Amino acid sequence: MDAAGGAVTGGLIGSALEKPEGKAGEAHSGACTDCSQPVSGNFCAHCGQPTHVHRSLLHLGEELLHGVMHFDGRIWRTVPLLVLNPGRLTREWVEGKRSRYVSPLGLFLFTIFLMFFILSFGGGKAFETGAVNTRLDVARETVTDRHQEVAQAKTDLAVAERNVATAKPPQAEAAKAELDKAKSNFDDAVDDLADASNLVTRLEGVKAAGPRADGLEPGSWQADVHDAVANDRVKVNMGGDGINKKVLKKLSNPDLALYKIQQTLYKFSFLLVPLSIPFVALLFLWKRGFTLYDHGVFVLYSLTFMAMMSMALSFLGQISWLSSIVALIALIAPPVHMFAQLKGAYGLSTFSAAWRTLLLLIFCAIALALFLAAIILLGLGG
Repeated sequence: MDAAGGAVTGGLIGSALEKPEGKAGEAHSGACTDCSQPVSGNFCAHCGQPTHVHRSLLHLGEELLHGVMHFDGRIWRTVPLLVLNPGRLTREWVEGKRSRYVSPLGLFLFTIFLMFFILSFGGGKAFETGAVNTRLDVARETVTDRHQEVAQAKTDLAVAERNVATAKPPQAEAAKAELDKAKSNFDDAVDDLADASNLVTRLEGVKAAGPRADGLEPGSWQADVHDAVANDRVKVNMGGDGINKKVLKKLSNPDLALYKIQQTLYKFSFLLVPLSIPFVALLFLWKRGFTLYDHGVFVLYSLTFMAMMSMALSFLGQISWLSSIVALIALIAPPVHMFAQLKGAYGLSTFSAAWRTLLLLIFCAIALALFLAAIILLGLGG
């Protein structure tokens, strides 16, 4: 319910920042109902109010739908450009061609809130797989795979030993190197098998122990985190004893800690914008003609695309056979989109856009680290 309310709120806030597109019903003549100035078109030239004033319940529902979904012609012109030609979209908005597009701030606010609304349903599945039975099945499959890897490594080691024994002087060094590599691979495979076997043993013990007194499901990630905090295996240093105790107290109830972080994430997601603008400005420090406003528009549209991509990939990632494709898209799409947006929005050459994209990726990692640190501090330390 919180996520649904956040999505509606984001849409209404975003719509409040929009200007009328020009479709306000039939043109009226006479006086404006708001400022009483003479009017002859769809809008008052003095105050901007539509001259056609609706008073039906049906229109009230239409306004709510528009406010939450931005359901008008601009969305269909904005989103395709944001995905396929972000540089043109950014450049045209900065140049003042705005009536045909959804504003970057309005679109960003609604998209961010919608993203957390969707992820609140689908994004938590990764945490639900921590039940002891599920983890035990996975661990047993892993042991089987590790046995096969050990067998293959043992075969490779035997082949390498035979090659060393039969190698003539010119090939002796190469054969010896292959033998060393085979021994290392075999040792690694044996260690991995031991780790997987130990995990199976531990999970079987957890399952045999039965229900926990604290009500947490045995073998779940929540139980693991709770036990780690209770046994002082988790060390927290947030800059003060008071904050450290608050964080540890929340971590002892992992579901509450996760909820707090999720709520803080979508409530303070706007912090990504002021954190990112200075880094983008650094890329153009010696180039005149660009303002912080221009960089802000760039950041808002870029973050909006990343949020849309996250929603799409989260949905597609539920399909098992698409998981590798989703991972590839998640790796390639951000730098490609940044490159296209930089090149088109700022009129850069291919080389200039390429090296700025590389630096921007580094800056994004720094900004994201600062953002996550702030979220953890606000969510768990508050």
